[in-house]
Amino acid sequence: MALSKQDDTANVVLPGEEPKDGLPCLTQPVQSKTSTGRTLNEKEIEKLTGDQTLVSDFKQIKLEKEAQKNWDLFYKRNTTNFFKDRHWTTREFEELKVCLEFEAQRLVLLEAGCGVGNCIFPLLEEDLNIFVYACDFSPRAVEFVKQHPLYCTERCSAFQCDLTKDDLRGNVPVGSVDVATLIFVLSAIHPDKMQQALDNIYRVLKPGGIILFRDYGLYDHAMMRFKAGNKLGENFYVRQDGTRSYFFSKELLADLFRGAGFESVTNEYVLRETVNKKEGLCVPRVFLQSKFRRPDQLQSS
Repeated sequence: MALSKQDDTANVVLPGEEPKDGLPCLTQPVQSKTSTGRTLNEKEIEKLTGDQTLVSDFKQIKLEKEAQKNWDLFYKRNTTNFFKDRHWTTREFEELKVCLEFEAQRLVLLEAGCGVGNCIFPLLEEDLNIFVYACDFSPRAVEFVKQHPLYCTERCSAFQCDLTKDDLRGNVPVGSVDVATLIFVLSAIHPDKMQQALDNIYRVLKPGGIILFRDYGLYDHAMMRFKAGNKLGENFYVRQDGTRSYFFSKELLADLFRGAGFESVTNEYVLRETVNKKEGLCVPRVFLQSKFRRPDQLQSS
């Protein structure tokens, strides 16, 4: 899988977030991390309460069957130009800096849902002592990764994979991965199949290995912007181009990872309020940023 988008009317990104929501360019971001999520106002509560009509079962089945095609078409339209490179990952996740501190320690990283490489190539460019397994739902995205000037098979192995059904062990040795990233990826998977994706990653992580997670949180501005007719289920929506997005509560996320055998290390909301005084706009962004750990003792799966 890859990431997510909304109207595609803007390509603006703030540190640590994705540009796919079609949100206006804003200034003065204020960020805080908290154990509690965003509180809705009365108008927002009324909007969500009134939006109970779901997309038909026929269309939902069609969207699931065409999920890969819709992501491939997204990359056909946008090539490598849509997403900003994620230079913020080493700041937010110190696990990615371990190879800078210990030169002899080579980090093995799995980027599940690599897109066109906006996370892995900034890491490789920093000359970190890492080897990266990178997979994506979209064959077209994987080809863009392989065409990147920094792509080198001695440091990176990119392959197409549906995390919900393609066994990662066909490309990644069992128990070989130190750190896996799921950054704006799980939200694009149907909620009924999220567990399978986590089970898949669990098998290739070392005992003690970490998953670094960042994704859309419940009541994020992107969720509140969906109009009637786009709702697929609770906190689950479809965009105009057929791609889908889920908005997580930290409780549901913890349950998902616990069900796959992981231990919670951190699990918190990131609240960003970005204000453009000139335009009189205030955009409340909500993300979940978390770390989950495979227990030290090797378990069968």
